[in-house]
Amino acid sequence: MSRFHSNFLIMSSCNSWKLQAICLAISLFYHLSVGAQCRLEGTVTNQAGQPLEGAGIFIADLQKGSVSDADGRFIIESINPGTYTVEGSFLGYQSNRQRLVVSAGESVCKLNFKLAEISFTTQELLVTAVRVDERTPVTYTTLSRADLAPRNLGQDAPFLMQWTPSAVVTSDAGTGIGYTGIWIRGSDPTRTNITINGIPLNDAESQAVFWVNLPDFLSSAEEIQIQRGVGASTNGPGAFGATININTQKVYEKPYMTLDGTAGSFNTYRSSMRFGTGLMKGKFTLDGRLSNIQSDGYIDRASADLRAWFMTGAYIGTKSTFRINVFQGKEKTYQAWYGVPATLANDRATRTFNPAGTEKDGEPYDNEVDDYGQTHLQLLYNTVLGPQWQLNLAAYYTQGAGFFEQYKADEDPASYNLPSLGEPQFTDLIRRRWLDNDLIGGTFGLRFDHPVKKWQFTWGGAYSNYIGQHFGEVIWARFAAASEIRHRYYDNDGIKNDFNTFIRLNYPLSDRLEVFGDLQLRSVDYRFEGYGNRLQLLDQRENLLFFNPKAGFTYKLPSGGQAYLGFGIAQREPNRNDYVDNPPVTRPLPEKLYNVESGWRFRTNRTAGEVNAFYMLYHNQLALNGQLNDVGEYMRINIARSYRYGLELSGAHQLTKVLSLQANLALSQNRVVSFEEYVDRYDADFNYLGQQAVERTNTPLSFSPSVVAAADITYRQPIGKQKDHTHFETALQTKYVSRRYLDNAGDRQNSLDPFTFADCRIGFQHRTAADYRIRLNFVVQNVFDAMYSTNGWSYRYLVGDQLSFDQGLYPQAGRNWLLALGFDF
Repeated sequence: MSRFHSNFLIMSSCNSWKLQAICLAISLFYHLSVGAQCRLEGTVTNQAGQPLEGAGIFIADLQKGSVSDADGRFIIESINPGTYTVEGSFLGYQSNRQRLVVSAGESVCKLNFKLAEISFTTQELLVTAVRVDERTPVTYTTLSRADLAPRNLGQDAPFLMQWTPSAVVTSDAGTGIGYTGIWIRGSDPTRTNITINGIPLNDAESQAVFWVNLPDFLSSAEEIQIQRGVGASTNGPGAFGATININTQKVYEKPYMTLDGTAGSFNTYRSSMRFGTGLMKGKFTLDGRLSNIQSDGYIDRASADLRAWFMTGAYIGTKSTFRINVFQGKEKTYQAWYGVPATLANDRATRTFNPAGTEKDGEPYDNEVDDYGQTHLQLLYNTVLGPQWQLNLAAYYTQGAGFFEQYKADEDPASYNLPSLGEPQFTDLIRRRWLDNDLIGGTFGLRFDHPVKKWQFTWGGAYSNYIGQHFGEVIWARFAAASEIRHRYYDNDGIKNDFNTFIRLNYPLSDRLEVFGDLQLRSVDYRFEGYGNRLQLLDQRENLLFFNPKAGFTYKLPSGGQAYLGFGIAQREPNRNDYVDNPPVTRPLPEKLYNVESGWRFRTNRTAGEVNAFYMLYHNQLALNGQLNDVGEYMRINIARSYRYGLELSGAHQLTKVLSLQANLALSQNRVVSFEEYVDRYDADFNYLGQQAVERTNTPLSFSPSVVAAADITYRQPIGKQKDHTHFETALQTKYVSRRYLDNAGDRQNSLDPFTFADCRIGFQHRTAADYRIRLNFVVQNVFDAMYSTNGWSYRYLVGDQLSFDQGLYPQAGRNWLLALGFDF
């Protein structure tokens, strides 16, 4: 509309001369105000001067923007006098911000933007579909390679993450090498969703992650993000305690080689080599890792022989990358999963006792081992489809095979489908229980970034097909009758199809307030057929459909920092044992979690911190209650209502130039509203009398501490004139975990005592003039020789009216040490 037309419209609406005078004044004011505004014009090009069509130009202070045309030109009208920040952005290019000063009376302003292409040597775009940032109302912690490096001396991944908020770890062998696990917010390891480059890692049937199958894997990780609570939608099983996303994608432009060696207590040795070709011909890279870890373990015979390799090759194009990852882990560990009898666990002379293999007369059986290998293939494709579109595709295949071997004494041949022996009626035998499984699937993520209004839309999902063959063999029997070697006594298959899709929207309502929405649909089809290890027929099938919505907002505070509030729902199917140990009539229902997260994040030049509150309400949470099903097996039942609520605080402060402090504290209440416990009853001669029901109300959730705290004070002193070349570093880390109960009854006699331990770390690093680096790290773990256990199991029963317990605990090593030497070329 021209000024003449606008003036005509204003005057024609005025009938009297008085109104006409008023309208004339309004018209003059309108023309003056328009005349006082400026029109911003300019172009957006790449570094070569070629125009970029569809680039976004945005003035956040005015919430105004524009999009460049085919010639790269843009126009933004009606800018009042003042000083502004203008941002030019284009997907696949680095954003560029410029200062705009509009003077009074200035009618045309000009700004031109030259944008540089983003190098794919920064974090790859693959994990954006399952990763979050400060725009998302989710409680999370991100660990970089630099954060992990000082502690990465060969222990399993959980032990490198144990210093994050609300985390508690355990090790069967007591050393952090072998079978390990991590609880986050009291949720057991099967309730934590874990992905590598957006690809599910959790076992499809048990929903657990066996870190022992991926020894030294975090040496190949570039970043780990831990989302506590429900988190954002992801691929794989539902997240009930946390989501852990591991990213291995990075392009190293220069050739490199890294050699690491570790030696320590309990005959622990680790050797690891990483290497890379750098960017060849500007387009190709090849990187790899070889690792070998051995340890005798703290617990008797809890040895570990772990081997792994990782290879990745990539093609780096202008707008796309294609990568192939192949990695394998092979483990052979002597079984230590029975724990130590509680009567022995608190005595330094007996707390390393291992009952595994002791059914054999004389010396314990020497091959009571777990022997398993797993190979992963990942094909990853990332591309920028246009100015605002990014596509990530992945295909994957995971193959695993292995067994655990046990010496069993005085076994009934009928339990193994063996011919009757007559006399003697029982036999000693050695059995192997096998798992041979295959997982194949794909993931996708499509993201749109609006160039002007800055909203972001993501559509993602995954599909997988799992086939697990479970079978058992008798490889030796003292009295074998007419049986053959490797007699197969059970055989069944588990088949699971898992599909999910989700859409996510981050939408800024203003320059401070942004809303978030996330809707996920997940379908599970699970069936199993054949005969189980009790020779029971297993043929069953289950189809489940879950809808998991999430929503919230983030707000940028005027004083700096950010506040957020989020709500989410997660649902999770029962695991394999819940199905195979129950006929359909007693099969448990899926679990459901309602999660609220609220927090405040802030950062200054010397301080960073976060405070967040959470509430987690569970419907039908699964737990053992001592009840037997109709085939005499203990089963997990659905607890109608249970909850957690608490407060997590974490922060870091640079006290001086050489001294820094990091700490976190989690305070929580974790409760079962009510449930019915069943306790076995025996008479004085230990004859079984059945079960007694006990009503329980407002009891603590098992393995859920009310207090978890950690602190790390680090002294880092540069040496010499070139401060970035040589430095000395020492740190003291300490952790406290309050009482945890072994079941949901809340009985103090059936709990793990609170514990505190501390680690002391000393490091030295020197970089030569030729840019080689020498690294030396020495760690004393449990420096004050605390005696504590991190995990356990229990069996409660009544003899007459007297309550008794059988308990197995998992003691952790006393004072021990690791010494590591590394070279970077």
